[in-house]
Amino acid sequence: MITINSLSIQYGAKHLFKNLSGRINSRDRIGLVGVNGAGKSTLLKILAGISETDPGIITRSKQITCGYLPQEIVGLEPGRTLYEEAESAFAPLLSKQKELDAINIKLAVPLQDPAVMQDMVNRQGELQHELDHSNVFRIKATIEKVLAGLGFKESDLDRNCHSFSGGWLMRLMLAKQLLAAPSFLFLDEPTNHLDIESLTWLEEFLAAYPGALIIVSHDRAFLDNMTSLTWELSLGNLTVYKGNYSSYVKEKELRLQIQRSAYTNQQAKIDQTKRFIDRFRAKSTKAKQAQSRMRQLEKMDVIELEDTEQKISFRFPPAPASGRLAIDVNDLCKSYGSKEVFTHLGFELQRGDKMAIVGVNGAGKSTLVKILSGLVPCDSGAIRLGHNVSLSYFGQHQAQELSPQYTVLETLNQIEADKTVTQTRSLLGAFLFKGDEVDKKVQVLSGGEKSRLALAKMIATPANLLIMDEPTNHLDMMSQEILQDALGQYDGTIIVVSHNRYFLDHFVNKVLEIKNGGATLFEGNLAYYLEKNARERQHAPPVETIADPEQTPSSGSVKGKKARQEQAKIREEKNSLLKPYLTKIKEAEKEIDHLESRKAELEGLLADPELYKDQEVFFEKSKEYAAVERRLAHFYQQWEVNQEKVEQIESSFPS
Repeated sequence: MITINSLSIQYGAKHLFKNLSGRINSRDRIGLVGVNGAGKSTLLKILAGISETDPGIITRSKQITCGYLPQEIVGLEPGRTLYEEAESAFAPLLSKQKELDAINIKLAVPLQDPAVMQDMVNRQGELQHELDHSNVFRIKATIEKVLAGLGFKESDLDRNCHSFSGGWLMRLMLAKQLLAAPSFLFLDEPTNHLDIESLTWLEEFLAAYPGALIIVSHDRAFLDNMTSLTWELSLGNLTVYKGNYSSYVKEKELRLQIQRSAYTNQQAKIDQTKRFIDRFRAKSTKAKQAQSRMRQLEKMDVIELEDTEQKISFRFPPAPASGRLAIDVNDLCKSYGSKEVFTHLGFELQRGDKMAIVGVNGAGKSTLVKILSGLVPCDSGAIRLGHNVSLSYFGQHQAQELSPQYTVLETLNQIEADKTVTQTRSLLGAFLFKGDEVDKKVQVLSGGEKSRLALAKMIATPANLLIMDEPTNHLDMMSQEILQDALGQYDGTIIVVSHNRYFLDHFVNKVLEIKNGGATLFEGNLAYYLEKNARERQHAPPVETIADPEQTPSSGSVKGKKARQEQAKIREEKNSLLKPYLTKIKEAEKEIDHLESRKAELEGLLADPELYKDQEVFFEKSKEYAAVERRLAHFYQQWEVNQEKVEQIESSFPS
C-alpha cells in the first residue's frame, strides 16, 4: 500500500496541492485526471518515488516495487540492441544468476578454508531458491512476447536502439516497465505512440496484471477499459470517484450541481452579512453585532468554484455543394525502394461518408492520406475526386507552414475575415488558446501549440472533403469531444487516421484497414470493426510467438499437459494460502473506508465555531475523534501485517 499524508506543494502564491491525502491498494486500477497544469505528472512522479517530498508525506509498505513510465525518452544505454535494452529490465534477476554461476565455478575447485566454503554453499542455496521461484528461465520468451505485442518484429531484435524513431523508443520504454512487473506501475500517457492493434494487446496484458496501475491518459476508451477508480486533481485538491472515467464524468456533473447550489447560497449569505456590517458598524447599538458578523466572515470556509466554463461548441463552415461521389481510389500502389507499402488499394466514398483508416504503425496510413492529398505521388493507380469536391488536409507538417510573424488570432483572421472576434476566439478556445494566449506570435509557440493552431486553421477553411492525420494528438479530453461533436455534425466527407477509439467511434461510418500491403473496407463504426476483429482472433489458430519452440512446451504435448497440471496445482496451493490474509485485508479496507469517512465528518464538525458553544457536545465529539484515530491506526496496522504476509507468500511461488 502507498499512502499520501497531507501533501502540499506551492509555487509562489499558487497552490499546486493543498493537504492531499489518499491511499493506493495493491490491486487498485486508478485513472488520474484533471485539467492541463493540475499537477497530474508531478503527483505521478512523487508517488513513484522519482521526485522527493518531506519524510512521512508518502509512506510505502515494505517489499513493494514501483515502476514509472514518463512521457519523454530517458535511461536508454547507447550501443545496446533492442533485445539487450529490453533484457535490462531483468537486471536484478540476471545479476543473481551471474553471481550463482560464479559461485558454482568456485565451488568446483576445493578451497582450503572450510568457513569460506560453507558461506559460499549457504549463499548458493539462497540464490538457487530465489531463482527457482522466478521466471529467469523464461526471460527470452517473455521479452519476445511483450515486444511482439507492442508491434516490434523479429528482425528488430538485433537492431541498435537508436536506429528507431522516438515513437518506437517510447514503446520500448513501456515494454521495459511491463517486463520489470513492479507491484505499483505508474504510467504517464502510455498510449501516445500506439496503434489500435498494440493498444488492444496492451489492454489485454494490463487486464491480467497482478499489481496496481495508476494511469494518466487522454485516451478515454483506455481509461474506461482499464480503471475502476478515478482520482481528480482540481484547485489543489484530490477527489476520489468510484468507477471508470465515464462514471466519473456523470458523478462529477452531479457534484458540480450541488457545489454550484451551495456556492450560490453561500454568496447570498456573504452579501447579506456584508450589507448588515456596512449598515450598522457605525451605530453604537449595533456595532457589537456588526463586529460578530465580521468575525463570522473571516472564519467562513469559502466555497471555491472550479474553472468549469461552459463547453465551447462550434460548427464547421457549410460544406460547398458537390456531386454524390466524393472520392474514387483505384489500384493504388506505393513502394519506397524495395519496400512495398501497399498494392492494388482501392475504395470509394460518397458525399457525407466518414471513414477511419487503421492499421499497425508502418502499415502506410500516413503515406496513403498524403497521396490522397496530393503531397506524395503514388507509383501507379488513380485517384478521382467527385464534381466540385474541394479538399482540406491536416497533418503534422502543417504546423511548419504557419507564418511565424502572425499572432494566433491573426492566423485565423486571415481565413475568418467575416467572423466576429468573439466567434474566432471561441474557435481558438476550443483548441486551448484562451485569454492573452491568442496574442502570442506563432514563432514562440511550442510544437503542440502549433499543431493545434494548424488544426483550427484547417477547420476554419471551407471544404467538403477533410483529410486528417492524428488530429487529437495534442488535444485534451474536452477539446477532443468538441472536435468529435463538430465532425459528427459536418455535412461533408471525412477521411481520418487516428488511434483514438472513443473519438473515432462517435462519427465514422466506415473503417479502412491497411494490413500486409492490402486494404479491407468495413461498413460500420469502429466498435463494429473491433468486435469483428476480436471474433476473428478468437477463431484463429494460436499466434506463434518469436520464442524458441524448445523453451515453451507444446500445448498438445504430454509434456505441456503435465506442465499445465503442475501450474494449476501450484496456483491452487498459492490461492489457498493467500485466501485468509486477502479476506482480512478486505475487511480492514472496509473498516478504513468507513472510519476515514467518519473522521472527515468529525473534522468538519470540529471546525465549526458553533460547536464550541456547547461544551458537552464538543467534548463528546473530541472524544469520538480520538477513538476513530486509534481505530484507524489499528486497522492500518492490521492491513500492513496481512499485506506483508501476502507479499511473502507470493514471493515464495513462481511468478
